[in-house]
Amino acid sequence: MDRFEAMSLVLAVAEAGSLSAAARRQKTPLATVSRKVSELEAHLQTKLFNRSSRALVPTDAGRSYIAAAKRILADVAEAERAASGEYTTPRGDLSVSAPVALGRMYLQPVLAEFLATFPEVDVQLSLQDRAANLLEEHVDVALRIGALTHGTFADSSLIAVRIGEIRRVMCASPAYLKSRGTPKSPEDLSRHDCISYPPLQSPSSWRFSRDKAEYVVPVRSRLVVSNLESACDAARAGIGVTVAFSYHVAEAIKSGELTPLFQDLQPPPQPVGFVYSPNRFMPVKLRAFLDFMIPRLRARLGDPPKRAAPRGRTGSSPLE
Repeated sequence: MDRFEAMSLVLAVAEAGSLSAAARRQKTPLATVSRKVSELEAHLQTKLFNRSSRALVPTDAGRSYIAAAKRILADVAEAERAASGEYTTPRGDLSVSAPVALGRMYLQPVLAEFLATFPEVDVQLSLQDRAANLLEEHVDVALRIGALTHGTFADSSLIAVRIGEIRRVMCASPAYLKSRGTPKSPEDLSRHDCISYPPLQSPSSWRFSRDKAEYVVPVRSRLVVSNLESACDAARAGIGVTVAFSYHVAEAIKSGELTPLFQDLQPPPQPVGFVYSPNRFMPVKLRAFLDFMIPRLRARLGDPPKRAAPRGRTGSSPLE
């Protein structure tokens, strides 16, 4: 009996939930899968699954065996990658996940340099506004926004490396402010035209922070949009006041196309960092990616956006 093959089949059955689904996944005849699982159970002298007409459910012994099989097969895969040279020369496929706008505006331009520098590494870049499950989706490294706790993102066993921070920015175009006047307090927004992105701010009321307390002011949203890029475009066009993340508006603020408002009343900044699964063997392709990306993205994300004039500077946040 080929034990590695049997382990792979048992894992496939456990993940798929049935013999037939596992057979399709493994491209193996159903009869072969059923026979090999039965042979392994006979060899172990224990049942790995409780069978019913609807599903296969691992027994207690089955759950222990499946967990051990995962570790064994992972170690075999690591050994094969090491033997093939993946741990001495950056090469192979690298799966990367990032938020859509942050990935497109910041990660992707640097990624072009990375690919030119490491011609034997191919990157699969997934831009999506949700946190990918690194293990289930076979993602090597992800760029994430969120609270860092002791070097890892909250409620996560992943390793995290902080590269900077983002914050909310309220802004409007100089032309709009010249025409309508610059609001002196958040309460003045009730007399202004607002551009709202509902996941960030309600179209009827906007939230502010003062002395660690949150309060709400009513607003009139003349325009409600489905993404922050559209909100920023509308603000630059002089339609009204909007709220976006710093990476959306950093360049427009530096160039003077947008003017920030009430920055001292916005929520605290959120850290941005790369996360990856802990592993005894870090592939050289992943180490090369992190070593290349981290300093370059820190240079771009380390500081909040500033007006082109005056040329004042505030320090970057300490890096985790």
